[in-house]
Amino acid sequence: MSDNDINPENGDESLHDSIPVTGMYKDWFLDYASYVILERAVPAIEDGLKPVQRRILHAMKEMDDGRFNKVANIIGQSMQYHPHGDASIGDAIVNLGQKDLLIETQGNWGDVRTGDGAAAARYIEARLSKFALEVVFNPQTTEWQLSYDGRKKEPVTLPVKFPLLLAQGVEGIAVGLSTKILPHNFCELIEGSIQILKGKKTNLLPDFNTGGLADFSEYNEGLRGGRVKVRAKIEEEDSKTLLIKDIPYGTTTNSLIESIIKANDKGKIKIKKVVDNTAKDVEIQVQLAPGQSPNMTIDALYAFTDCEVSISPNACVIIEEKPVFLTVNEILEYNTHQTKTLLNRELEIRKGELMEKLLFSSLEKIFIENRIYRDIEECETWEAVIETIDKGLEPFKPEFYREITRDDIIRLTEIKIKRISRFDTFKADELMRRLQEELEEVNHHLENLTDYAIQYYKNLLGKYGKGKERKTEIRTFDTIAANVVAANNAKLYVNRADGFIGYGLKKDEFVCDCSDLDDIIVFRKDGVCQVSRIQDKVFVGKDIIHVAVYRKGDERMVYNLVYVDGATGRAMIKRFQVLSVTRDREYPLTKGTKGSKILYFTANANGEAEIITVYLTAGSKARIKVFDFDFKDIEIKGRGAQGNILTKHPVRKIQLKMEGVSTLGGLNIYFDPAVGRLNTDERGELVGNFLGDDKIIAFFKDGNYELTTFELTNRYDQENLLLIQKFDPERVVSAIYFDGASKQHFIKRFQIETSTLNKKFNFISDHRNSRLIVVTTEKQPQVKVKLQKGKEVEENVYDMDMLIDVKGWRSVGNRLSNHTVKAVQLVESEKKKQGKADENLSVGSTVNFDLKKKEDDEDDEDKEQLGLF
Repeated sequence: MSDNDINPENGDESLHDSIPVTGMYKDWFLDYASYVILERAVPAIEDGLKPVQRRILHAMKEMDDGRFNKVANIIGQSMQYHPHGDASIGDAIVNLGQKDLLIETQGNWGDVRTGDGAAAARYIEARLSKFALEVVFNPQTTEWQLSYDGRKKEPVTLPVKFPLLLAQGVEGIAVGLSTKILPHNFCELIEGSIQILKGKKTNLLPDFNTGGLADFSEYNEGLRGGRVKVRAKIEEEDSKTLLIKDIPYGTTTNSLIESIIKANDKGKIKIKKVVDNTAKDVEIQVQLAPGQSPNMTIDALYAFTDCEVSISPNACVIIEEKPVFLTVNEILEYNTHQTKTLLNRELEIRKGELMEKLLFSSLEKIFIENRIYRDIEECETWEAVIETIDKGLEPFKPEFYREITRDDIIRLTEIKIKRISRFDTFKADELMRRLQEELEEVNHHLENLTDYAIQYYKNLLGKYGKGKERKTEIRTFDTIAANVVAANNAKLYVNRADGFIGYGLKKDEFVCDCSDLDDIIVFRKDGVCQVSRIQDKVFVGKDIIHVAVYRKGDERMVYNLVYVDGATGRAMIKRFQVLSVTRDREYPLTKGTKGSKILYFTANANGEAEIITVYLTAGSKARIKVFDFDFKDIEIKGRGAQGNILTKHPVRKIQLKMEGVSTLGGLNIYFDPAVGRLNTDERGELVGNFLGDDKIIAFFKDGNYELTTFELTNRYDQENLLLIQKFDPERVVSAIYFDGASKQHFIKRFQIETSTLNKKFNFISDHRNSRLIVVTTEKQPQVKVKLQKGKEVEENVYDMDMLIDVKGWRSVGNRLSNHTVKAVQLVESEKKKQGKADENLSVGSTVNFDLKKKEDDEDDEDKEQLGLF
């Protein structure tokens, strides 16, 4: 460039119009951000589609002839409207096809469950579904705009008469903005729209095509800040094998297996093998390592792998070219009213078409029957023809809903002689009658638009709702403490003299197995307590007298302590708990005076109180120099309590005289049917008060019973559970069951003879349609039975102990009645009526059998024979 080129005096004014770089960046960034938000990432609320999806559907509609088209051809057609290359279009088509709503697919389209991708576009085919053709397209109600190059017209939004956005879900990341709307159930959306049209409120919850279990308690209607927890459905095949049947939304079988292997490698869980048996249905087999509890492993899978994932929704849509945050219920309400508006427009258009058809049919009839066409034979000019016809129509014009125009008259002149010669007045009247009836029907729909919209949704549900039932089970999840369910992947060692603990001190004293998530509690001889996270090696202070894994909030763990106060020389005694602490902080258990030290210490996992023998020094002034003391006489307090005076005299030594028993009494165990877990937090119903070796017995609807401990980590299938209670081996079990083979009801009474824990035993017939109807361990149970005797139904109350004697648990039992059993119900005992404590905890009603849970191929006769109220 020469000097003249840059000299302002040369008259070049372009330099005076230059824009600062900062201004250019500001404008360009805003333009780019707006473009990405509006044209790439965030869907429009009207049709729930991103521009690329809308252009694909429009291109497929143009190509639609009822046959499948190669996806490669669809991509080429779509590129006339979408200026961003074939890769993004191809990915969007596959994404739409995998949602199985708007596009029918043919070929290998991949699998969202396994993460397998679709075949190349030249190998797979697609066409619009019947549902899409019915609800998505209508050129008459579509607003059009020019395509990016001005050669074609494309829709601004498609006139979708369905909450498509909520049905498909969407996820997009823009510049400074993102959206994530979870998919919802097809049938529930339609039912919700009907409720809105009826003036009622709705509460939509997501439904995922991968199934699984989900906790929507924090869903927050899909707004930012909400959270959905989704879990895989895990079943216990046997004591050594778990089966994963459904996977969480957003995961694949491959990613899930990788997360399980990763957790195993880190020692969080202990498994032997993972096998992917997924074919038509998802099935991942997890084989447990020897000695591993299935219940603990299930919890660990939820805690440490992708068997449980948390999803954060963020419902953001485009309304009038601006991003807006709405709840899913507000989006449904918007789409419902939009559907109503579109239906109104379609009816108005149809009304106009019918009125025009009626008008021209009337004009045609008048033109032919009144032989107006003969009057134009002598006209010499075109204008004369028009005027003659107009004059002939003049007497009839008041009957028409609008003025007769020149175009109407021209259409009359275009009627062929052949049609005039064959004109049939009867057929013309019949046609006009049908048009009039349809017009009246349209007017009726317009006058009752809400009812018409409701019927429209019901028709959609009837035509397309089959096979679209909810796949994700709505549950309430319990909180899983990771440190409780983590497998013991480390060993705790201690060097008491030097004051070190950790899993790296392998030459020192072994304490116990633990996990790398555990906290460790330490007690020192100087009367200090401290809790630290386990590490390879950590200094906690010299002269350690006790070290163990710390369980926060454990009210059963009680520490018994005798210490000498450094200031007074008195021996103090105390019992205390350590329920909560700040990690790595030192807590004094004595009065904190210099010279204080611990003389005697025990940790008691169940609040035991032992008897000790105290030996005083020979030089003490006490007359009795040896005496016993029982810790049960001391009240349990907090760790900061100073304790009671044991003796004022110097103590030579303290020895254990007798092991004690728990002073805490039994542990009240509750069962929460919402999560199928035991707890001590008084959630749900009281099962009983438990000590030591007490057991729980659970009866299931499939005719199994199971003995378990009262560990809080136990899991019970609440969908199948019929009765849960504290186990008493002396009690007699009374049961009535339906035998699927004979389709008869049987009664049996027996005692539990097995003792194996965590193993199910079937005590009814093993036919797949056999079901347990009633089970109880009351001493004198009664049942109300409805019997079909001829045409009459008779109701009787029977004492179960009078119908059959106690037999073995494997016995078939006796037939309940020779007549058809219509219903069976356990009669509430007087004990229950008076509000007394009941050892039986029945989950739901005593007869808690859901016919919907039976196999799909069970016939109506089986259901009738089950006999349920």
